[in-house]
Amino acid sequence: MNGAIDHMSQGYTGQGGYDTQPTVSLPEGERILRGAEAWRSLAHQAVESAESDAPVLLVDAYPGVHLPTLIAEISAALPDWTIRNGEDAALPSHRIDEMIAANLTDDRVFGVMSHARVSDFYDRERVADLARDVSGAGRPTVVVGWGAAIIAPLLDTGRDPVVVLVDMARWEIQQRQRAGAGNWRADNGSEDTLRKYKRGFFVEWRAAGRHKMDLFERIDAVIDGNAIAPSAPSPDRLPAGMISGAAFRQAMADAARRPFRVVPFFDPGVWGGQWMKSVIGLDPSAPNYAWCFDCVPEENSLLLEGEGGVIELPALDLVLTRPAELLGERTFARFGAEFPIRFDFLDTMEGGNLSLQVHPLTDYIQRTFGMHYTQDESYYMLDAGEDAVVYLGLRDDVEPARMMEDLRRATSGEAPFDATRYVNTYPARKHDHFSIPAGTVHCSGADSMVLEISATPYIFTFKLWDWGRVGLDGVPRPVHLDHGEANIQWNRDSRWVADHLLDQVEVVSEADGVTEERTGLHELEFIETRRHWFTDRAEHDTRGTVNVLNLVEGDEVRVVSPSGDFAPFVVHYAETFIVPAAVGSYVVEKTDRSRSARFATIKAYVRGTFVEDR
Repeated sequence: MNGAIDHMSQGYTGQGGYDTQPTVSLPEGERILRGAEAWRSLAHQAVESAESDAPVLLVDAYPGVHLPTLIAEISAALPDWTIRNGEDAALPSHRIDEMIAANLTDDRVFGVMSHARVSDFYDRERVADLARDVSGAGRPTVVVGWGAAIIAPLLDTGRDPVVVLVDMARWEIQQRQRAGAGNWRADNGSEDTLRKYKRGFFVEWRAAGRHKMDLFERIDAVIDGNAIAPSAPSPDRLPAGMISGAAFRQAMADAARRPFRVVPFFDPGVWGGQWMKSVIGLDPSAPNYAWCFDCVPEENSLLLEGEGGVIELPALDLVLTRPAELLGERTFARFGAEFPIRFDFLDTMEGGNLSLQVHPLTDYIQRTFGMHYTQDESYYMLDAGEDAVVYLGLRDDVEPARMMEDLRRATSGEAPFDATRYVNTYPARKHDHFSIPAGTVHCSGADSMVLEISATPYIFTFKLWDWGRVGLDGVPRPVHLDHGEANIQWNRDSRWVADHLLDQVEVVSEADGVTEERTGLHELEFIETRRHWFTDRAEHDTRGTVNVLNLVEGDEVRVVSPSGDFAPFVVHYAETFIVPAAVGSYVVEKTDRSRSARFATIKAYVRGTFVEDR
């Protein structure tokens, strides 16, 4: 390990302090059932609720859950029940492909947001036939598949059936797609993983989210679909866990009123570095770690812990079920049930530059992709090598036509793009904070550890130049010069960057050993960031809007409630945590185990969403 990495880890948690598997407590006494015991419990519940000897169990599985394994598990646990694959009532695959072709486009990465509902992918007559068959079966029946619950209103069985949601995190779906899994009812396992992800992001997951919102208040149980593996389970792997619907709803309500962390995930990349391996303590045999989603609830999981271990569910479920308490009434009114703030890590220590890139303007992302807000960003430097730089904005007197011509020549392989001829570079030092409003050409250079504090839309990066590299799959990473050219703000030159994006730190207050600073972002961006330096404790108040924080200096702190509304919550260096709007006042303070002399958090929230005392 080189001297730069050794220096970076001094005084911090070192390996093992950062918690890669944070948990959220289930209601006290809640027991997680697993395997055959879970299915027999559901069968008993269905029998108890039925008015006849033909109970019905509807198992609605998120697209990506491995249906053959799920059906096999149910069949083994309930041999006397008839198992029906509800997806047999779906439209033929070619019809679905035709329906969503306009949303997928021909592009490798970008599509258009779909407003489809799961019922749109089903043949109404076949759904009605399935409901009639199940109603008249005269024996216990399980219907399995994404959308299984849509037959509930059509059943003529006297009472409502038992409904189970088998849920799944998007990151697990991506891992399976990389291993060769296809999209829902699509024979595309060998397709480019970027295209499979696009189909999920723009179509399947949108419809699945709407469908889940219709189910949350009526489900009788939730099952961890991440644990239903397409391969034979290993002896040390627990069967999928299940909790009751009531426990799920209570766990979401509880989580929305106390600090918590989502489960981060880490991934290698062509520009990846070594900082996270050293400081966080990740697998040292991995070639690198390029990035980490440390707080992106659309993609991350929640680990719910209770008697019997943990159950993994999408963090998005909390956003969808408790948006007002989590986000605050004004943030919810502005964004709907979406978590608008993203914290992630970009590690280039001993790695390479990120791609030179630009993000779409709000009008462009709305008109072109159907997103209602854009990917504004900022780079907070958790650490930086001596020669670290940030590429930001254009140099004075750049000729747009000449720059685009050189970019196109570089993309075609004629000649490398001379980035420093066109783009400013600025030294990057630990705790610097660079604002990057949409339309600004930028990238992080090598030997940097970036905490990216940004708006949540996270795939809308228009690469302009990728330094002649190919992806880990050996295929050139996609470059989008036409999209990029349409969004570059050519007036963001050296002077504009100096006036608006550099050295924007402003001291807000100094009192009682606490210094509060405003560090950015630019006025075109909706996120406000405040840094608090302290030696013992710093008082905060959500004032009715969600707070997202990261401990950027110091080894360990805890978050406490002045009124004792939640148990003390411990946070380690570099961990991102969420404080729901409903929390109100809270204190971040050193613990008895803290060894650092000084601490700092960076806090983000949505501007203009404070709810004043009334």
